[in-house]
Amino acid sequence: MDNLLKDINPVIQLLIAMAAFSLLPFIFVSMTPFLRFTVVFSMLKTAMGTNSVPPAITLIGLSLILTFYTMSPVFDKMYQEYQIPYQKNQNVIEALNASSKPLKEYMLKQTRQGDLAFFVEKTRKQPPSTPDELTIWEVAPAYIVSELKTAFEIGFIIYVPFIVLDLVVANILLALGMFMLSPQIVSTPFKLLIFIAVDGWSLIVKGLVESFN
Repeated sequence: MDNLLKDINPVIQLLIAMAAFSLLPFIFVSMTPFLRFTVVFSMLKTAMGTNSVPPAITLIGLSLILTFYTMSPVFDKMYQEYQIPYQKNQNVIEALNASSKPLKEYMLKQTRQGDLAFFVEKTRKQPPSTPDELTIWEVAPAYIVSELKTAFEIGFIIYVPFIVLDLVVANILLALGMFMLSPQIVSTPFKLLIFIAVDGWSLIVKGLVESFN
């Protein structure tokens, strides 16, 4: 395989590299903490009942910054792994393959064994003897499924206190005979008050950053 990579024409290498770089937005969205951050923040906004506040672009920007903060050691290692083979033999394909290893190691740490085993069984007749034998295309779908499950678990924990508050307000309004008044109109200010009192944004951001292995 290494000899094959070395024999590829430099022009073809450049075309393959350009195609790989075009996938960077997809890789960033689905193979980094960005996935968990965006799902949790979206569920938080829905749970609070403030569907337009904060704006979606603000939450995406926050998720983007937190992703770079969380992944900075991995990105640095990917850059170093890319530089070594590229400076040695100017082989772009080999350099891209080497730089993907730190990303694969990161995803393996966040991936549940059951999810990984499912996708490995679908592509291999025999399980690999070491994690190094796994390809990034076997790890990536397992990582995405694991991240979605983790994000929904965190979202559920966030949802519970807001649902309880909605139920309490709805029962109070029902007892007072105020059937025409939407419980959400009354509960939203209390949700915001409680969220501010416990410093909710700080708690959630710290919890999300610390949730990565």
